[in-house]
Amino acid sequence: MFFPNSFVIALLSLTTSVASHPNHQHHHQHAASHIEKRYALETSYTASNFFDGFTFFTGPDPTDGDVEYITQFEAYLLGYINTNNNQVYLGVDNTTVNPANGRLSVRVQSNQAYTHGLFIADIAHMPGSICGVWPSYWMFGPNFPDSGEIDIIENVNYVFTNQLTLHTSPGCTINIAGSAAGATLLDSNCNDNNGLDGCSVTTTNQNAYGNYFNINGGGVYATLWESTGIKIWFFERGSIPSDITADAPNPSGWGTPLVSFNGGSTCNIDSFFANNNIVFDIDFCGDWAGQLWDSSPCYSVFGGTCDEFVNANPSAFSQAYWLLNSLKVYQ
Repeated sequence: MFFPNSFVIALLSLTTSVASHPNHQHHHQHAASHIEKRYALETSYTASNFFDGFTFFTGPDPTDGDVEYITQFEAYLLGYINTNNNQVYLGVDNTTVNPANGRLSVRVQSNQAYTHGLFIADIAHMPGSICGVWPSYWMFGPNFPDSGEIDIIENVNYVFTNQLTLHTSPGCTINIAGSAAGATLLDSNCNDNNGLDGCSVTTTNQNAYGNYFNINGGGVYATLWESTGIKIWFFERGSIPSDITADAPNPSGWGTPLVSFNGGSTCNIDSFFANNNIVFDIDFCGDWAGQLWDSSPCYSVFGGTCDEFVNANPSAFSQAYWLLNSLKVYQ
């Protein structure tokens, strides 16, 4: 069955302190602009055309995950992708014990690359808060970190909040003034660890990530990439602005973003971000989830290593899937 309707949230008492992570490639209201910008729909990815606009990555995982990314044809035959109910489903193998080359999964990348834009993802379900899982919705350009990377949805293991990150070449430091309450900047240097860790922001809104995001029917992530900075909003399913629903988005009326990565004198955004492709993937363990395994509640419950858990417990990943209503790009 592609869409399990229920799942058990383990009753664990934990503190979700998360370290900065490696990259994928190897409280006040912010004043509204006096000039209202109008955005026109450039590309709309839906069930009818999503797989025409995205290519499946099938190389070795750049972040050393316990994963094997497969082709579109293989994923279709195995039931890891479909477009049932006019939604885009991207899932993983949740039946095989001890897979030979890592757990089968998908990683898709848009054929189109973008510089600037308003990216609105309407997501019905994301991979849940699951031990060993490292889900991501992100953007990156060629020759990492020279063209930048924007991590919009990401975290690892059994956590309940989103961590958002920028990765750049040397010379970009940012601040997050004007971000929502609960946003905490871990590092202002977006080239930290040669760009692998970047400038990460932790958040506290549990409805914006993982299990509670899914329980509440998902929501919308809106990413506004401009010369002045990169702002990311999250709207719960029942609170999506009517202008988004009407395909006439007006960010000036959306209030405080979840995170505002501000450029300016310490980071000329246009010098560090260009030609980014959009990616959705579901990774396992690797350079972030695997490295944090021993300090996570997953280890205290299951012991062993991240890879051992992922290989031995396929049924744990029944909720490790993306279900997308649409992804729309405006300019």
